[in-house]
Amino acid sequence: MNRAANGAKITIILAEGATLLRCGLRALLKAEKDCRVVGEARDGYEAVQLVARLQAAVLVADLQLSVLNGLEVIRRVARVSPQTRIIAISENGNEMSVVRALRYGAAGYVVHDAVPTNLVRAIREVLGGRRYLSSPFSSNAIELYMRKARVDATDPYEKLTEREREVLQLVCEGHSNGEIARHLGISPRTVEVHPGHMMHKLNLRNQVELARYAIARGILPVESFSMAP
Repeated sequence: MNRAANGAKITIILAEGATLLRCGLRALLKAEKDCRVVGEARDGYEAVQLVARLQAAVLVADLQLSVLNGLEVIRRVARVSPQTRIIAISENGNEMSVVRALRYGAAGYVVHDAVPTNLVRAIREVLGGRRYLSSPFSSNAIELYMRKARVDATDPYEKLTEREREVLQLVCEGHSNGEIARHLGISPRTVEVHPGHMMHKLNLRNQVELARYAIARGILPVESFSMAP
């Protein structure tokens, strides 16, 4: 379903938990004659499933999605649909957030308060094989930061398994062990042991520190975090 050489429309999936913002993005792209939104997801898990099924040309994904955060979505989409170009959108405007998104597989990064046409431009740029960063970021500055930061080589988060990262987010969203078990198709007992393994790998002492870690890392916005002390 990617854009064809004969001028077929650009197929796009929107992954955004905020209904108002998602509707605004849809309206913005609907005004572009060569763009077509073929799917919308309210959480990260749904986004990965949609991309795997529809193989759209572009995924526009908010980094602060529920169930599966945007960085995990980027990581998985890059694996299940490598031809899909990914644009991360976020209210977070720090360099580390941009670096992580790019290293996980995003080709573009647009902040929430950017001019709306920035997203349209980002779609066209990434489909042309180029990277797009909205203001205040520049490609040269981010390249320099990426070389200095070496995020993935030293980040304890990378020690977590895929399942542990799933449990981390769901625990931090306040889901019960039973709810997490049903969602992931595992036993409640298995869910119970994951926090201990995660805290050991992240060098944290208790679930309060685990909660603070999740907030500091930007896995979830503070206001949606139900475990905060």
